[in-house]
Amino acid sequence: MARFTPQFASLRPIAATTAETTPDQNLSAMEAQDLERIGTRRTHQSSIVLPEPPDGGVRAWTQVAMGWIVIFTTWGYVNSFGSFQSYYTSVLPQSSFDISWIGSLQVWLTFFGSAFSGRLLDAGLFVPTFLIGSTAQLLGIFLMSVSTKYWQLMLTQGILTGFGGGIIFAPSLALVATYFDKHRGIAIGLVTTGNSIGGLVYPLVVRELLPVLGMPWTTRVLGFINLTGFCFVAVFMRPRLPPRKSGPIIDWDAFKDKLYVSYVAGLFFFVLPVYYTFYYLASYGRDALGLSYSDASLLTTLINGAGLPARVLVPIIADRIGPLNTIAPAGFCVAVVAFSWLAVHDITGIWIFTTFYGLASGAFQSLMPTGVASITKRLDAMGTRIGMCFSIISFAGLTGPPIGGRIQSATKDDYTGAHIWAALCSSICVGLLLLARVLKVGWKPHVKC
Repeated sequence: MARFTPQFASLRPIAATTAETTPDQNLSAMEAQDLERIGTRRTHQSSIVLPEPPDGGVRAWTQVAMGWIVIFTTWGYVNSFGSFQSYYTSVLPQSSFDISWIGSLQVWLTFFGSAFSGRLLDAGLFVPTFLIGSTAQLLGIFLMSVSTKYWQLMLTQGILTGFGGGIIFAPSLALVATYFDKHRGIAIGLVTTGNSIGGLVYPLVVRELLPVLGMPWTTRVLGFINLTGFCFVAVFMRPRLPPRKSGPIIDWDAFKDKLYVSYVAGLFFFVLPVYYTFYYLASYGRDALGLSYSDASLLTTLINGAGLPARVLVPIIADRIGPLNTIAPAGFCVAVVAFSWLAVHDITGIWIFTTFYGLASGAFQSLMPTGVASITKRLDAMGTRIGMCFSIISFAGLTGPPIGGRIQSATKDDYTGAHIWAALCSSICVGLLLLARVLKVGWKPHVKC
């Protein structure tokens, strides 16, 4: 090595060099520093570890209680529209087909608003989102109390209450889901019982107060019920995860996920006929079986209330065997009961049908958000994925009742064709959910998923 010494004797270490650098060298150094800072930020962002869900405790179960209030005041109210539809057909000149658009628009907006509000939860904006949504819903209800024309009811009950409900319901469900892992199914199931209990309470309030107080004050009573519940939610419901500021409103990668697409498509074909059944059941009791308005309204109450035990028990089963293993059999039960409507020709039959359809549909609905959560790998994308799902199936809620009503009108108010259509849609739903299950775990029968 000695022979190389003279050649390199005049060289100094780079760190010790004091020679001036050129402008290009300065620019390169600055670019390197910028790239280093950007890389550091990205590394920091990708290394964030989200805290594990508490899966219980006072705070977590408080969120369940608050989520229950949200579902009670949104979907419980929406599902009571059958009582309003039966009343509107007796006081408004519009046909039942036209009136059903009020309820359909309400369902559509309640679902569709979830696409945007779900992402707002991920961004850490739950509280302002809830305040905006609850205010819009209450405004719609109180303006509905002074509405006497079809277009006024379309604006207040259809658009305002639907928009308000859509802003708050999906973030609330997603928020509850982030507090649980092993017990997520039962937590979401308990939250969705607000749907059934609300579907019991609101029609009963309408049935008892409408003949005594009239439409304006009956509607205001419903508004004060919701106002009370929203006050509790505003105080106690809080998100657990740190906000995810970046990221699109729509997760386009979800549409490349065959599992997600098949699952959401299955839910679409469930929602398509279910609200036709909920909305037209009371009218069917009056038109086909000769029930009074009071007795026909009880059908709406029963179909909502019958789902209550299923919403509690079925999620417990889902926690043990998996939501996909549970929701497909629930969908099969819905399809079987839907076909049985063709055999109903008397009052006893309609009460039996209503009970079993309420049970089966309640079981299915309790698992819808849990299923989305089970196929979503990132907790901080939960709100976005659930919101996207509900916004897609919102179009089924929008078009389902009018499609059923149009089929019914085309057959001179014979319900048979609409009943067959509803049952076939439910059957397609089952096939798509089975496909989703196969895409996730294959044909293995004993795998939890």
